[in-house]
Amino acid sequence: MKDCDIVVGVTGGIAAYKSAALCSQLVKTGARVHVILTRAAAKFITPLTFQSITKQPVAVDIFDESDPSVIRHIHLADLADVFVVAPATADIIAKAAWGLADDMLSTTLLATTAPVVFAPAMNVHMFAHPAVQENIARLRARGCVFVDPGEGPLACGYTGKGRLAEPDEIAGVVEAVLGRRRDMAGMRLLVTAGATREPFDPVRVLSNRSTGKMGYAVAEAARDRGAEVMLVAGPGELPPPGGIRVLRVETALEMLDAVLENLPDCDVLVKAAAVSDYRPATVHTSKVKKTDGPVVVEFVRNPDILMEVARRRRADQVIIGFAAETDDVEKNARDKMEYKNLDYIVANDVSMPGAGFGTDTNVVTIYGRDGTARALPPMSKREVADCLLDVVVRARGGVKQES
Repeated sequence: MKDCDIVVGVTGGIAAYKSAALCSQLVKTGARVHVILTRAAAKFITPLTFQSITKQPVAVDIFDESDPSVIRHIHLADLADVFVVAPATADIIAKAAWGLADDMLSTTLLATTAPVVFAPAMNVHMFAHPAVQENIARLRARGCVFVDPGEGPLACGYTGKGRLAEPDEIAGVVEAVLGRRRDMAGMRLLVTAGATREPFDPVRVLSNRSTGKMGYAVAEAARDRGAEVMLVAGPGELPPPGGIRVLRVETALEMLDAVLENLPDCDVLVKAAAVSDYRPATVHTSKVKKTDGPVVVEFVRNPDILMEVARRRRADQVIIGFAAETDDVEKNARDKMEYKNLDYIVANDVSMPGAGFGTDTNVVTIYGRDGTARALPPMSKREVADCLLDVVVRARGGVKQES
C-alpha cells in the first residue's frame, strides 16, 4: 500500500474508536491516509486524533474550503486509490445506495470512481433489517466490497452480528482491493452477455430468461482492473457500461460473427451469454395469425459458438464458458468443458434461490481443466466476476505487460 492514497470515512457509532487503529495501521504501510468524519462521528472521536495519526487535515464540514485552489470533496474523491468507510452505519449505507449527498462524506462517496470498501457496524437487528440488507445488496451489485461485521457483545447490550471487523481484517481487504486495481493492465478481454433473440415473424421471437447481468459484471470488473474490454451484448435493458466498447447483436448468428471477428485480438474470452440453441427454420415476413388448431414450428440448430472458438483459438488464449444447469451440475459442466476445449467453466444450478437469470446474486462453482473446483458462497454477481478474474490473472501468470 506504499505511496497509495486511501480515504477513510468515519461515521457516528461507538466503533469509531477502532477507525483510529485502522488509520494507524494503514499509515504504517506507507499509505497516505485522508480522513473524513461525519458530524456524528466527531461526537465519538475528535478530528485531532486522526490528524495526529495521519499528519493530514481532517474533513468534517463540506463548506470548509480552506484551500481555494481545489473543491475539497472533489479533490479527495479524485485522489483516492481506494475509499474505506469504517464504521459504516445504516445511514451512510442507505445514502450511498440511493445516491444521497447531504454532507462531506456522502458527497465525496458519490463523486469518487475509486473502489469502495464498507465495514458495517450497528445493532444486530438493524444489520438484519431487510432495508439494510437490500441496500448492501444494491451496493455490492455495483462493485462495492463489504467487510462483514463480527459476532459478539455489542455496545447496545445485545449479542449478535454487528460489531465492526477488526482493523487488521479491514486493512487486509483494502490491500487485496488495491492489489486488484490494475492487475489486468494490458490484457484484452472479449465478453459476451445476455440472451439472443431468434425471430419467428415481425412480432414474435424465441429467446430465454438471461438479462446479461453476469456478463456485464465481468466486463465492468475487468475494466476496473485495467483490462481493455469489448462486450458483445444481446438485446436487453441494461445501460451500456462506461469505458467499454459495446457491440450490440440480436441473433445467435450475429453473436457468432462478432465473437469470431474479435477473437484473434483478445487474450481472454468470457462467454457468459445465453445463446439460443435453435432458431425457427422459416422466418415469416408477415405476422402469423392465431388459429384454432395447434401451430407446428420447425427449428434448426444454431452453430455452437464455443465449438467454433475451439477450432480457431490460440494456445495462449484463456477461454471461459458458463453452464446454467438444473440437474447433474458438475458432470454436465465438466463434460461441456472437455468437449468444447475450455480452460474454465462457471457452473450454477439455476433452480437454486439467488442463482441464475435476473438476480443480482449468484451461487457458482468454477471448474478448471486441471481438475480444480472452486465453490463460491452466495454473493453478488460483481463479486463472482472478481473471483473469476482472479483465476484469469493466475492463469495468465500475473499482469501482462504492454508490448
